[in-house]
Amino acid sequence: MAFAHLHLHTEYSLLDGANRIGPLLDRVKELGMDACAITDHGVMYGVVDFYTEAKKRGIHPVIGCEVYVCENMDDRSAANGMRAMNHLILLCETQEGYQNLTKLVSEGWTRGFYYRPRVDMATLKKYSKGLIASSACLSGKLDRLLLDGNFESACAHAREMESIFGKGHYFVEIMDHDLEDEKRVVPLLVQVSRETGIPLLATNDCHYLRREDADAQEVLMCIQTGKTLDDTNRMRMETRELYVKSEEEMRKVFPEYADAIERTEEVAKRCHVDFVFGETKLPRFPTEAGETSEQMFRRLCEKGLTERYQPVTPEARDRMEYEIGVISKMGYVDYFLIVWDFINYARSQGIVVGPGRGSGAGSIVAYCMYITQLDPLRYSLLFERFLSPERVEMPDIDVDFEQGRREEVINHIKDVYGEDHVSQVITFGTLQAKNAVRDSARVLDYPYGVGDRICKMIGDELGITIDKALDTNPDLKKAYDTEEDVKRIIDAAKSIEGHVRGEGVHACATIICRDPMADHVPMKRDTKGGGIITQYDGHYTPDLGLLKMDFLGLRTLDVLSIACRNIEERTGTKIVPEEIPTDDEKAFCLMQSGNMDGLFQVEGALYVSLFKRLPPKQFSDVVASIALNRPGPLESGMVED
Repeated sequence: MAFAHLHLHTEYSLLDGANRIGPLLDRVKELGMDACAITDHGVMYGVVDFYTEAKKRGIHPVIGCEVYVCENMDDRSAANGMRAMNHLILLCETQEGYQNLTKLVSEGWTRGFYYRPRVDMATLKKYSKGLIASSACLSGKLDRLLLDGNFESACAHAREMESIFGKGHYFVEIMDHDLEDEKRVVPLLVQVSRETGIPLLATNDCHYLRREDADAQEVLMCIQTGKTLDDTNRMRMETRELYVKSEEEMRKVFPEYADAIERTEEVAKRCHVDFVFGETKLPRFPTEAGETSEQMFRRLCEKGLTERYQPVTPEARDRMEYEIGVISKMGYVDYFLIVWDFINYARSQGIVVGPGRGSGAGSIVAYCMYITQLDPLRYSLLFERFLSPERVEMPDIDVDFEQGRREEVINHIKDVYGEDHVSQVITFGTLQAKNAVRDSARVLDYPYGVGDRICKMIGDELGITIDKALDTNPDLKKAYDTEEDVKRIIDAAKSIEGHVRGEGVHACATIICRDPMADHVPMKRDTKGGGIITQYDGHYTPDLGLLKMDFLGLRTLDVLSIACRNIEERTGTKIVPEEIPTDDEKAFCLMQSGNMDGLFQVEGALYVSLFKRLPPKQFSDVVASIALNRPGPLESGMVED
């Protein structure tokens, strides 16, 4: 094949692109193409997913973005609004190009955002190395100048862009989606190419997979803009040609510009970006002068061992030495110091910290460093569940803080490592069955009750799909087969089901990086909360070697903190949560009574029933009961046994 798509939007061009990455790359392979680019609008959300899925299929991934360019990204006046932004395609030729694109996109969001994430010419010049640019679509500056009759200015602009990116690194992009303005501008773009010597690049502005998917994309755009399909004033594409075309189709569109088609593959082959997975980028813990991380780590472990175990038993000593050896060998000494520091800070400020959760509670080192409050020897907890030399993955200690003061701990981390080294993490919400139905009903201009009726027939089963609901609910299937309105809504909903609908911020994940975050991951400003967050989902950050910590805000700890404070104010007795005994007979009597409202983890109906039938008389009984209330035991009938 001699063609590659270099202008393509996935579902991460939120509610605009309708290409889901897996099916997209399957189609690219089916068409016999060896390479494909991702160029979402102003973001790099889907880049890692696109890269990994392309590699799995033997497709060469070209990493890029369609950025918004303005005159001055610091100017937020009305004159510098939407109409003043021009589109530009940027593709990463080298690793340096990837780093520069990451910084450009981050700057657009953190500094230049105004309606859209914008960069200006000065910023393009600063981060131009290793990038290949093309003039983009009708919303590109080159096209706009030509459509306005400014041919000389268009040629001057093309030469300026070539001077920024370098000869052979800027292309005049031609498209034909059967739009009137494109018919007018293509001959002019060809003339600019001949006048300046800048080569042509033939692309298709891919927003969906096949021609028939144009309807789904229209529905997504209506969801984005809050319009209905019948609204005459809504934003629309005015064409059904924005799909992933074959090379043969592209040659039919541009029969006289074979070189512009074949050049796409040449450009794709020049672009080489590789993600290095599994190489940790842990920040260095700032130790006191004259003391190494390893020395401080050993000192804290030794001190804690003698405090926790009196006397220190051979079992405790051997276990600690073994864990220290594994932690040191795997390079996670600084990790433990980082966790120790922010937990120590929290306690010093009177912030209640949870006793420990998850596999991290199996570490005697964590216990001796006062990261956790559970003795793994007493409860026979395994260190290997947490960290094993045979399993190469980042350690993961989840920490609970009282919710009202969790932000203080995150601010402390920013003070220690630098604000640009710390970030929260983006999440993406997808259109599940019922949401897809409600959105489709609204876009099709049906009353709320129509969509609500369908949703009630779909039911509340977790993760249910529309197809599964049709198979399992006869009433829904009958309505679909006999009622035109129901069929219309469900067909529209099925076409968008599973697509990314929007973004959010992970409730507890925080990244701490040894370098400024934008050196490794594109960043953005959370448009709702205003904080800086990653553009890559938290699933990928550990793969990229970034330290992800889960700072869990737990309301139970707020209640505990308030209760301890009230007791001290009223009685003068200071209660330390970590010192509350776990063998209090009255506590077990309370659980046996079924009066457990507000008791963390055991206030549900299942526990009320279970504790009446299997009364807890010691702490290990509570542990066993909580272990039973898991999907495996519940589904296997083990609870009854």
